[in-house]
Amino acid sequence: MFASPADFNAQLGAWLALVNTRTRRALGCAPTDRIGADRAAMLSLPPVAPATGWCTSLRLPRDHYVRCDSNDYSVHPGVIGHRVLVRADLERVHVFCDGELVADHERIWAVHQTVSDPAHVEAAKVLRRRHFSAASPVVEPQVQVRSLSDYDDALGVDIDGGVA
Repeated sequence: MFASPADFNAQLGAWLALVNTRTRRALGCAPTDRIGADRAAMLSLPPVAPATGWCTSLRLPRDHYVRCDSNDYSVHPGVIGHRVLVRADLERVHVFCDGELVADHERIWAVHQTVSDPAHVEAAKVLRRRHFSAASPVVEPQVQVRSLSDYDDALGVDIDGGVA
């Protein structure tokens, strides 16, 4: 079992150092003895490195988290509802909104984990408080209160003795 890509590469490197010193029947020598001849036959690398990793675009949901390989990573809640670009490679997860970096996390290789930046959590609390404090209590409308005797006079009712 490997803990991370770095752990895999370390174990593979140790194994290859041992295995590549053994003589191969097909080659007639050890692979490490052929490195010089192989390098002489290789072409040079292209000047630009190839694009690697994972990239997607989405609208940031209200919970201000993006999912990458079954793990959730927090994003600054100030961009909730905006379209964000999520880029992940073997080491990092970056989130951009309008070209500006709004989240940068170390990528984790466990599954079903939630990674929260304390600054994002605090910003969410501030925005939540601001949202709920902005709602003011409903003010009862001011309505003119008339005297009931005005209705009695309008309808011709005499309280003391019948009809006026």
